[in-house]
Order: sequence, then C-alpha cells, then structure tokens
Amino acid sequence: MMAPTDDPHDPRSAPVPVGASLPANAAPEAPESAPRPPRWRRWAVEIGLFVAVFFAIQAWMARDVPAGPAPDFATVAADGRALSLAEWRATHPGEAVGVYFWADWCPICTAQQGTIDGVQADYPVLTVAMQSGGAAAVTSVLAERGLDWTTAIDADGRIAQTYGLRGVPAFVIVDPAGQIRSVSLGYTTGWGLRARLWWAGVDI
Repeated sequence: MMAPTDDPHDPRSAPVPVGASLPANAAPEAPESAPRPPRWRRWAVEIGLFVAVFFAIQAWMARDVPAGPAPDFATVAADGRALSLAEWRATHPGEAVGVYFWADWCPICTAQQGTIDGVQADYPVLTVAMQSGGAAAVTSVLAERGLDWTTAIDADGRIAQTYGLRGVPAFVIVDPAGQIRSVSLGYTTGWGLRARLWWAGVDI
C-alpha cells in the first residue's frame, strides 16, 4: 500500500471525508420554503384593497358634488304638478331624506329599483328621472314597472348637473337641516342606504 504524500497535486494527498458520501446521482436537499401567510390574512388584504379602490373611485366620481346645502330645484313631477325640493322637504320636517337620480335607459338603475322601493318604505325618497323624457314618458315607465314613486322630471339633465353628477344611479342624502351628508354613486345596497339615512338623521 502506498502512503499519501505531501504533494498537493497527488490525489493521494487529498483528505479523506468523514462519513458516507452522497451517491453520484442523488440531488441535494432543497432548502425549506418560508411558511405561507394564513389564508384569512391574504383575504383581509385583498378585501382591504378592494374597499380602498371602491371608495377612491366614489370620491373621484363625486368630486364635483357641492358641499353644504343641497341645491334647491323647481320642476314638474311625473303626475304633472309643480314640484320643488324645498316644498317636498317641508312635508318631511325633522327627517333625513334621499334624492335618487335615475334614468329609464340605465340598466343598473333597473337592477336597483327594488332596493329603492324598499328604502322609501322606511325613509322619504324623492326620485329624479334624468334625461328620460317628459312627464308622460316617465309616468308610463313608472306604471310599466309598477313603481309608486314621487318623481321629479329632469328632462335635460340640468338638475343632475347642479348636483355635479356625471351619471346615474346616484343617491344623495340630505339631513334635516338641508345639508348634503353623503352621495352614493352606482349600485348601493339597501342596508347601506338605510344606515346612511339613519346616521344623517341623528341629532349630534
């Protein structure tokens, strides 16, 4: 047997490894992956992002809505009588009210009409038919859909423009003092509208 030499180029001088070596075809062990965050945490982050984006879009769309007193308007109702916001609010003293802008050509408004029907059973709601024709045309739409709404006619969109609205549906909440408290654009749930109306009517 030949003894190992001190020559570094001599393979016999290489140190003998301690322990058994891996087979030539064996793969090294993969490092352990970091634990994934709990599923509920991921969901919470996604929901939080969705809510933040939703309210950011709402704020951007409502950027032209005036703050302070709700602009008064005078027009004709669907039944042909004269109607103004101030006179209508006077029939509901001390109450928060809703002013709902809609159009007969708006599919989201059609999807939400059941919600508005339910809300107006609990709170005063004045609806405004924007760019949906004159009183006769709007009366026909209401009758066809079975809606018993007090509806102001905004045939040319000027009332909506006064409120800084760029589209429908839009639900404006006015407190008992006549101040605009909130504006909801697009589809809104019934419980959300009821909560806003209730809060607007709270005497702080």
